[in-house]
Amino acid sequence: MIYQLEIENFYSVRERQLIDLTVGNKVPDEPGRLVRIHDGTDARAPRVIALFGANASGKSNVLRAIAFLSWFVRFSFDRAAGSGLPYYKFQTRETINKPTVLSVTLSGLENPLSPDDAATCPYVYRLELSPRTDRRDQVLHESLHYRPRGSSRLVRILDRDASGDVTAASWVGIGRELSVLKRILRPDASVIATMGQLNNDLARKFIQSANMIDTNILMTKFERQDLDLLADYVQDKELLEALNRDIRRIDLGVDQVQILAQNGPPVPHFSHVGLDRPIQMATESHGTQQFFRVYPMLHRVLANGGIAVIDELDAAIHPVVLPEVLRWFSDPGRNLYGAQLWMSCHSVSLLDDLLKEEVLICDKSNRAATRVYGLDDIKGIRRDENFQRNYLGGIYGGIPIIG
Repeated sequence: MIYQLEIENFYSVRERQLIDLTVGNKVPDEPGRLVRIHDGTDARAPRVIALFGANASGKSNVLRAIAFLSWFVRFSFDRAAGSGLPYYKFQTRETINKPTVLSVTLSGLENPLSPDDAATCPYVYRLELSPRTDRRDQVLHESLHYRPRGSSRLVRILDRDASGDVTAASWVGIGRELSVLKRILRPDASVIATMGQLNNDLARKFIQSANMIDTNILMTKFERQDLDLLADYVQDKELLEALNRDIRRIDLGVDQVQILAQNGPPVPHFSHVGLDRPIQMATESHGTQQFFRVYPMLHRVLANGGIAVIDELDAAIHPVVLPEVLRWFSDPGRNLYGAQLWMSCHSVSLLDDLLKEEVLICDKSNRAATRVYGLDDIKGIRRDENFQRNYLGGIYGGIPIIG
């Protein structure tokens, strides 16, 4: 679970924005919705985070920050050297010449190398990227810290500076590989991704955790190629069975989805009650097509744990149906491993189904810079007030200004 996110000089975020989702023990209990962030604390955070705001206010860029960090830890070593990292700085002459800072605080295993220890504690991964004056990317600083039981402060696991020097705790086990690591570590690649190439156990564990962030966004919005998507459904029978169970429950008018191969690649067929023949995907409604595409992400994180980072989830799911999908994340029978959902949204009717701790607002200044704040950050907001009416009335900010 992610419960803090720091973003600075990244896409439309100019000044440092710190998103802190933690709530104290005085906030009324909301079983399954506000959950303990890790063992040994009473602090809680939401399992569902919904970002609202006008078009181009920066909602997608908040999600991109999470997606970029996940990508950097997993794949930056595989990218061709000097080809540039897939992100933009805030586009002014001043900010191009300043570093980008991204940091995420999340819960993780206190002893990641022990299969028998399930205790959790906070981890902080921080990344600082150089200015782009020479149009090249360089890591100025990359670090991973944690706070195990009995420690009053964060303890270093890994620390890497701009020269490529790496310092690590002894239990990380890179002593013998340090000279090799120094030789192959590139200025534009993650030290964790590089250590993964050396089969370091901790790096592989952390990469595996980053791989549990499932997203539909990075550089730009994208949809997976349908053939790749269909391969998921073909190879995972349980995924298709789960899709059919849920697609009937939420009443998209579809009775069954089948993946059939007829003298060529597999093709999805959607059977409807009252129709004698199934409908192929190309002629299905846009909403049903989008739900079919986004469903594997939701299913994977709910089945295995992890974080779904989904841009414009409401574009795939009807506003009446969307609250039911969000309830999957607070259902202990459905969400066995504590999956979390970060989503951007335009369906203001959803505000009636959300807690104030679950809502973030993105607002853009007259200098085109994104500001991010939670409803919980606004003084005087009651838990029982009409969030939808007040948001549309401009009380919370983050709505389009016309005229």
